[in-house]
Amino acid sequence: MVTPAPRWAEAVAAGRPYPSMAALLARAAAVLTDADVAGALASHPRIGALPAGGSGTAGSPGTAGSPGAAGAAGAMSRREQAGAAGAGSDVLAALAAGNAAYEQRFGHIYLVCAATRSAAELLHILRERLRNDPDTDRAVVRAELRKINGLRLERLVGP
Repeated sequence: MVTPAPRWAEAVAAGRPYPSMAALLARAAAVLTDADVAGALASHPRIGALPAGGSGTAGSPGTAGSPGAAGAAGAMSRREQAGAAGAGSDVLAALAAGNAAYEQRFGHIYLVCAATRSAAELLHILRERLRNDPDTDRAVVRAELRKINGLRLERLVGP
């Protein structure tokens, strides 16, 4: 698996073999550092951003978190954000504006575990998160990244 946090992946792999999925997920959460979180934020596509070659205003190519995020991690992110893909232009525009406000407020992209969530849900969560103070949101980002990592590890390892 391609990861924007190779140190994290190595630390998780170093704990093998795991007796259970729960043990793997616990290790993955325990070894996650602030630098790993920063790496994930720098490489994750914006919520609601259209894939490279799409149309619309939801992202800006060539920037960290852009819709053209390269590699397997970007493909996984786009698959996880599939619920936002069919959103109307009004919701995508609101997500783009919310993303910009969030980035201005917190200095990084809005990261949320988007799997199974609609664009409207993601927009609602974004608006709620904009009310957080930086310390609270930092904790939320870490929790959301743990959820994303957990889903990806479960998909990778299987039942």
